[in-house]
Amino acid sequence: MAKEVILLDFLESPFGMRVRVALAEKGVEYEYKEQDLWNKGELLLKMNPVHKKIPVLVHDGKPVCESLLIVEYIDEVWRDKAPLLPSDPYQRAQVRFWADYSDKKIYDCGGRIWRGKGEQQEAAKKELIDCLKLLEEQLGDKPYFGGDTLGYVDVAIIPFYTWFPAYESSGNFKIEESCPKIIAWAKRCMQKDSVSKSLVEPEKVTEFVLQLKKRFGIE
Repeated sequence: MAKEVILLDFLESPFGMRVRVALAEKGVEYEYKEQDLWNKGELLLKMNPVHKKIPVLVHDGKPVCESLLIVEYIDEVWRDKAPLLPSDPYQRAQVRFWADYSDKKIYDCGGRIWRGKGEQQEAAKKELIDCLKLLEEQLGDKPYFGGDTLGYVDVAIIPFYTWFPAYESSGNFKIEESCPKIIAWAKRCMQKDSVSKSLVEPEKVTEFVLQLKKRFGIE
């Protein structure tokens, strides 16, 4: 299986991390190939000629792009273990909605926090907290967004937990003070080997963000 499945990825990418979590949940062996975001290699350009971005899952030589689509693909191909999406069509539509919502909101707000200053940064911080509070409402009293087990929305959101310290240090705030339930959920997810062994350490993400600031001339 390792020879049949290749993941083109970048260690600190939250989008790549969600694919790694999904593969770990399914117990799929794969070959990991780290990509240089600033000097994109021939294989990445060949496998994702449209967006030229990671992650890309290459299965039997066929590429699958866009992280949420990759997670769905993984769930459908390796369906005999740890289902991530519900079988009910309405419930599937709902989890896709919330995964897409988090995909568009959290990364965008986080980026505006570490890149921004003053009123723009404050607005991004408020928007991120409002987003996370809304997700807390969706979580309710369940241990996971997927219910009693890790699900599609959990896999979509949990990688951003490793980015939270970078957002917090850039914006001088603490997410847990406003959203304790989302932090408790994240810590619960991190107790699973499929999650903790697939995510990069937050310190590495913070260092990566510092490198980005330097590259783009942000102080």
